[in-house]
Amino acid sequence: MAQAYNQPDITSLQNNRVKEWAGLLDRKGRQKAGAFLIEGIHLVEEAVRAGAPVRTLVYEADKGLPGTLADHAEAAGIETVSVTRPIMERCTDTETPQGIFAVVDKPAEPAETLLADTGSDLVVVVDGVQDPGNLGTIIRSADAVGASAVVLGRGTVDLYNPKAIRSTMGSLFHLPIVEADLQELLPAAREAGRQIVVTSLQADSSCYALDMTRPTWLVVGNEGRGVSDATGELATHRVIIPMQGQAESLNVAMATTVLLFEASRQRLVCNNNNSCPGP
Repeated sequence: MAQAYNQPDITSLQNNRVKEWAGLLDRKGRQKAGAFLIEGIHLVEEAVRAGAPVRTLVYEADKGLPGTLADHAEAAGIETVSVTRPIMERCTDTETPQGIFAVVDKPAEPAETLLADTGSDLVVVVDGVQDPGNLGTIIRSADAVGASAVVLGRGTVDLYNPKAIRSTMGSLFHLPIVEADLQELLPAAREAGRQIVVTSLQADSSCYALDMTRPTWLVVGNEGRGVSDATGELATHRVIIPMQGQAESLNVAMATTVLLFEASRQRLVCNNNNSCPGP
């Protein structure tokens, strides 16, 4: 049950902490602080439950903090701060704030740690996707199939953009998401035995004919241009998603989901029947 607090811990919009939190709505502010904001009870609960590095949990005093979340925050040693409605509105970007947000540290895991995985890893590599909704859907799909990680190349929309965060529906807390220079990371991944797969409308090979039970990195590109030429040159395989209808192509998030679930299907077949599909 929520408990109401009539005396907020912070009441002034000029408070330094309020200015710091509001600054996290901007990419430069997030980069400077090494942190980002998440808003709403669902995202905050997901972050706390997943053990994300939450610095501070901020809630609207008049609404109070749900008891279960308060208990989890206390158990995890997370600072809780109550504020006024104007402060809540200043520090969030939604028209009707839900009355709670959290400040979370950005993960510091280097992309090179992905190369240490000796299992049949499945990684999504994002090369220049610009729409935050598409990025969020890609991350949710990767989470849904149990992918090992998501890599964000340069030119990709900021994951910590509030719209992108909301689009992940909490999946960003369920698997590693790292930023990397693809011109450095992908050659190292090839050297380490990963197959680098890109989709192309000019490809002759179907994605359903490719053995994705092997360690596989799926590279997906910009909504308009696709995978960049420089990144495409690093691929070991080019595939096409066969379509029987008249649509020219799929949205990048939809295409990524198709590829991920085909990889997942193959791995389930391999594990259950001891007979791995191949080309």
